[in-house]
Amino acid sequence: MTAPLVLFDLDGTLAETAGDLMAALNVVLGQEGVPPLPVEQARMLLGAGGRALIKRGFATAGRSLTPEQLERLFADFLRDYESHIAARSHLFPGVEAALDRLEAVGYAFAVCTNKMETTSLMLLDALGVTGRFRAICGQDSFAFHKPDARTLPAVIAQAGGAPNRAVMVGDSITDIAAAKNAGIPVIAVDFGYTDVPVQDLGPDRVISHFDALLEAVTALLPPDAVSA
Repeated sequence: MTAPLVLFDLDGTLAETAGDLMAALNVVLGQEGVPPLPVEQARMLLGAGGRALIKRGFATAGRSLTPEQLERLFADFLRDYESHIAARSHLFPGVEAALDRLEAVGYAFAVCTNKMETTSLMLLDALGVTGRFRAICGQDSFAFHKPDARTLPAVIAQAGGAPNRAVMVGDSITDIAAAKNAGIPVIAVDFGYTDVPVQDLGPDRVISHFDALLEAVTALLPPDAVSA
């Protein structure tokens, strides 16, 4: 029987990345004469990928972008971000210990993020955890991305799992909606990037530290999942 699978979002769930993402955003804002934004504003802007971050950043100054402008700025954003990908970023406390505990009782792992796939691999490599995941899928891995209902099943298939033996862990409406659209239970962390308290978004469980992840996961997967 396939191992039960825990799917993780990346930014704001596995890793605190706001400092590096906002620094790259401020580079492209500055190119267009828009004042820089503080890192504290990240939780209102992050969570839906780089293009959305750029659009939201410009919207704070009342500016809109044409599709051509957005693509040009996104290329600049990626170039700057990837050159400083883990200058300020780090795993949240307890991530590796939580993975150890889950792995010890039979769980496998995958990443489903709206970060670009290559950029996600670069970050996870820099953080030293790439090898923990059976699949690492980003916004450009498929012809669709979160919250599209097809996204989580596609990641699960790539990881060799089964949709009825999977749970999602995320930090925003994008993750929660993606899981609900796919009919997969979802755990929300309350320390990530969202402008609405995650408990108001209807996840199945909310945790405040990775120390609580094992109990939350085992409560949501079928009772035989751990022993399978």
